[in-house]
This record gives sequence, C-alpha cells and structure tokens, in this order.
Amino acid sequence: MKSNYNQLGQYIEMVSRTNSDLKYGIEDVRGCSNTKQMMQTRANLIGRTYEKFIVLRPQEFVFNRRTTRNGEKIGMAYNNTDREYIFTNDYVAFRVKQEYLDKLLPDYLYMFFCRDEFDRYARYKSTGSATEFFNWEDMCAVPFEIPPMDFQQLVVNAYKVLNERIETKQKINDNLEAQANAIFSSSAPDFTDLQPIHNFGTVITGKTPPTSVAEYYGNDIPFIKTPDMHGNVYITSSECSLSKAGADSQKNKYIPENTVVVACIGANAGEVALTSYIAQTNQQINAIISKYPCFLYFSIKAHTVELRTLGEGSSTMININKTSFENYEIPTPSDNTLQQLEHKLNIIFSAILHNLQEIDRLNETKDLLVTQLSR
Repeated sequence: MKSNYNQLGQYIEMVSRTNSDLKYGIEDVRGCSNTKQMMQTRANLIGRTYEKFIVLRPQEFVFNRRTTRNGEKIGMAYNNTDREYIFTNDYVAFRVKQEYLDKLLPDYLYMFFCRDEFDRYARYKSTGSATEFFNWEDMCAVPFEIPPMDFQQLVVNAYKVLNERIETKQKINDNLEAQANAIFSSSAPDFTDLQPIHNFGTVITGKTPPTSVAEYYGNDIPFIKTPDMHGNVYITSSECSLSKAGADSQKNKYIPENTVVVACIGANAGEVALTSYIAQTNQQINAIISKYPCFLYFSIKAHTVELRTLGEGSSTMININKTSFENYEIPTPSDNTLQQLEHKLNIIFSAILHNLQEIDRLNETKDLLVTQLSR
C-alpha cells in the first residue's frame, strides 16, 4: 500500500437500517448490477417478507459480496436518486461517514468504484472455494486516497454532464421507439394474413465454440448472449468476442447487421433486439436474417407471451426450440403494405441506432474519466 493511501474503512461505515415498519413493499425492491447500477431485482421474492430488507437512502451504497460468476466484476449500486429503496439482506450497505462528508464526495467515491481497477482488486481479494466472496472487511481494507475537494467536484461535474447527455439520448430513443410502435400498431388492421416466421427469412440457432480451445476466443467477432440485449432496440456491444478462427470453426453461424435476435431460453425468453454488426450468438438465441427486421421486431414483441408458451413443458425452464419458433405464425399484411411499413420503420430505427452509437461514445468518455482517478 502506498504511504499516502489509507484504508477505505476509515471513511465509510456500514448501514444496517431495515424495513422493520414495512413502509416499503415489492415495488420498492431493487438489486444491483455488475455495471454498478440499481436495477429491478431478479431475486425470487416468493414467500419472502420485507421487514428485514435493507433500506438504502440517497447517497448510500450497496454491494453483492458474491463475486463468483459475475463477469469478473463486483455487483454494486449507488443511490443517486432522491428517494429510498430496499434491498434484500443478502447485500451489504454502507455510506460515507458524516465527519468525512466535507472531505469526500459520495459521487466521487462512486466513480472510484466504477473503475476496472477496482473490479480487478475485488476479484483478486475475494476468497472462498466453490463460491468466492468480497466481504465487508475486504471493502474496508481497500487502499484509498482522498484528493482535494476542488478536484473531486471537477470530475464529478464532468461525469454528471456526460450522464445527462446519455439520459437525454435515451429519452429521445424511448420516444422514437414509441413513435415506431404507433406506426406499427396503426397498421395492424391490414394484417389480414398469417405466416410462419421462417417465411420472412433464414432462422439460425447460435452455438458456442468449445471453451477449451483458447484460440477460439479473442476480439474479432462479437459473440452475442442474452444479457447483451440490455432492453435496447439494437445491440451495439457484447461482453464476449470470438477470434476469427473461432467464428470460422462454425461459419454457418454468422449473422449480418440488422438481424433479428430472440432469446429462447430461460427468464429472458422472448426478448428481442437487432444486431448492428456482423456477429455470432450462443445457443440461447434464435436469429432471423430477413428483409423485414423492423416489422419482425415489433411482431415478436407483440407475441412475447405466446412465444414463451411454446417453450413451457416438463422442464422448469422455458426453452423455445428452433422448430416451434420458426413455425410460429404472426399476422402479416400484403407484400406491398409490408414493404411500405418496413420503409417507414427503418427511418426511425436508423435514428435510434445513431443515438445508441452516440451513447456508446459518451460511455467511453465516462470510462476514460474514471480511469484517470487511479493516476
């Protein structure tokens, strides 16, 4: 540890405040992601009561002690809102000590946690056998140096400006998607025919190259998995990539840009997105290479419940097989109407993709900003 560094535990304290009065309910439960964001919880809440859940106030932090199988990152969230939320008591919550609030901005500490270096440190310090944990004691032992307040405020302000621009772009995209959906829905009376999905193009089920062959993985070809969809219209980045050799070992699994990808296994079954580049997918995704990706995007979204029903069987996990998927029939207009509708939707989808790519650039700038904190 550098001599001008102290342990983080000097500046933070655990929060043990609980929802004992049941002020908050299921709609207030949140979880945390490995991208350091609060999100809707994925925890199974059936049969659970909420009085022992942790209450997280504004400017407080929460993290998931378990670091195994979490994308080499630590799950964490910072409550940068103006209201309280509750988290399951599996998490650990903490805050900056009152006596240090005039020396350490919680927003700055959050930026510190967003660095890749912190994730690497947390994984390295995690302990356990089958499951590894980064515990409260480990968090308190993190080396940390408090910079001058004017520097903290400077980088926090820059970070907030970038976040505001990202939020603006996201709101624009939400409105654009709503406009496109309105156009699609207004055309529904013309959908007088039923056609199976395979009539709209080629359906490809993805495949994972052998993970035992290290040279099959690299940075050449994006390898899409269901978490990469992120609820966006377009997939613009993926956590995993294949080498050219790995992708070429299964050449029939290549998909071009503007391919419709649909999650077909598990809790995310039925989720749909479009690709923005040449890629491959894993076996949990069915892809449709079609001249009508925008039409199919909304058609599949409109039939998510029915598609999920196709995958319900004796197994406890939804699994929509390729045959059932490509034979599923969707309402369809005449060829001429379909072409006109696709043209209208494509104009809006192109604007959405442009904004998503701009958001990616803003996020890259954010990443560069937080990287500077370690120097």
